[in-house]
Amino acid sequence: MSSGATAKADFKPALWTPGDWNAFFGFGTNILVNMLVLTGLLRFVLKMPDSLVFGRILPALGLMMCLSTFYYAFLAYRLAQRTGRTDVCALPSGVSVPHMFIVTFVIMLPVTLKTGDPMKGWSAGLVWVFFQSFILMIGGFIAPFIRKITPRAALLGTLAGVSLTFIAMRPALEMYMTPQIGVICFAVILVSWFGGVKYPRGIPAGLIAIVVGMIIAWDSTLLGLGVGGLTVKGVGDAFANFGFSVPIPAANYVFSGFEYLGVILVTAIPFGIYDLVEAMDNVESAEAAGDEYPTTRVLTADGIISLIGCLMGNPFINAVYIGHPGWKAMGGRIGYSAATGIMVIVLSMLGIISVLLALVPVVAISPILLYIGMLMTAQAFQTTPPKHAPAIALAFTPHLAAWAKLQIDTMLGSTMTAATTIGGLTADKAAAVKAAAIAALPQQGVLYRGLEVMGGGSILAGLVLGAVGVFVIERDFVKASAFALSGAVMTFFGFMHGESVGINVTPAVALAYAVVAAALFALSKLGASEHYVAHPDMPLAAPAE
Repeated sequence: MSSGATAKADFKPALWTPGDWNAFFGFGTNILVNMLVLTGLLRFVLKMPDSLVFGRILPALGLMMCLSTFYYAFLAYRLAQRTGRTDVCALPSGVSVPHMFIVTFVIMLPVTLKTGDPMKGWSAGLVWVFFQSFILMIGGFIAPFIRKITPRAALLGTLAGVSLTFIAMRPALEMYMTPQIGVICFAVILVSWFGGVKYPRGIPAGLIAIVVGMIIAWDSTLLGLGVGGLTVKGVGDAFANFGFSVPIPAANYVFSGFEYLGVILVTAIPFGIYDLVEAMDNVESAEAAGDEYPTTRVLTADGIISLIGCLMGNPFINAVYIGHPGWKAMGGRIGYSAATGIMVIVLSMLGIISVLLALVPVVAISPILLYIGMLMTAQAFQTTPPKHAPAIALAFTPHLAAWAKLQIDTMLGSTMTAATTIGGLTADKAAAVKAAAIAALPQQGVLYRGLEVMGGGSILAGLVLGAVGVFVIERDFVKASAFALSGAVMTFFGFMHGESVGINVTPAVALAYAVVAAALFALSKLGASEHYVAHPDMPLAAPAE
């Protein structure tokens, strides 16, 4: 026994194996695509200046991801040393892709549009990550309880609602604005990621799609058609961002963003819960593949690393990725994780991402975003009982309302700007004209006030509605009543169905939830579910009689 322990203590795991090359090219490409998408969101959706994107945000992002990949390589090394095994694979990690879109479209974009200042949007994103980081750090102690009381269909249903609206819709529209690239690149992805088609030498479909988009765009440029909007001048200008930028502390921007705390907490809490569940699931997946990592240390590391990145100016959170068994089967061990970290910090601190964006048409990346939205929406239905499908659909509705309201608000804002700059409308009359336009919308069949109320705090609203729906389907009226009551409380304080946090924000809706909670509780006491037997395999919702 003692000699075996000594042997393991003396065992020195290999830092690099031949299989690490396969995993590095596969995982490194995945990370590169995510970085291109992220940079595109910052520059073209949020309209942030290049000095901020390449001088502040990307260096901080590179630092965060380097710390993350090195830490998980270290954990893998320790596990291999402790067990004496040569097949231990490091956990893959990087920017949380779902949260990358959520913090962009749900936090930073609305604040940027409202204030007209991308710096304000950046500050709001930093505060969002600040709170998410602490939720992750303490989450190891409360995650099991959250998972126990919240139906999976409710949690995934509200995330699917965000995915369908704020993640999938814009890329889909962009694809059809430039179908010569967008639709073709989407087909490249579709046949591989959904159809299972393998490309030569195992080249990732995302990379193939980007290359195809580049070929079409640059051929179009050479022919003078301009499809994709790429120019030689743009590539030349991109080299202006070359240089060496190091992360600079941004604590002052973090704390200045606390003015948006009400809006931020509405999403930070439920998505923090999602982070906990996702991290736990991924650690369990790694354990099933033979590598047992401590859940608490993983959650704490994600939180601490995300906090460091946030304080240095990165508005995106770190997460353990899905896919550990795949990278392990590919031959990945310890080195691929650390090598990816080195790649990321070089790309981000030297400004190379700017040149890559000048070479790659944004619309070639759009199909990847649509795929993410499709996958997250499909997951809600595929990983929950079929009979919970109506509850998932119910969880979508607040997000549909929020997305529709955002489109109307953006259109009205653009119209008012045009009216003041071109039409000569004075600023003092612009607000009155906008109010009159909103008041006239119901006459055209657009219920703006309904969109405003239903879509306020859509993340929590979808979660509560989905949970009530699940428990009603299961005829567990006590739990349905509890979630309805929580909805009444959160609505009263503006976390749901309100534009800001306060007291008695939307009293009519809060009262309605309270009445529903009382009615559901009364049903439980009247024995409405006394003779009920659940049928988990029931595939369809029964029609009304």
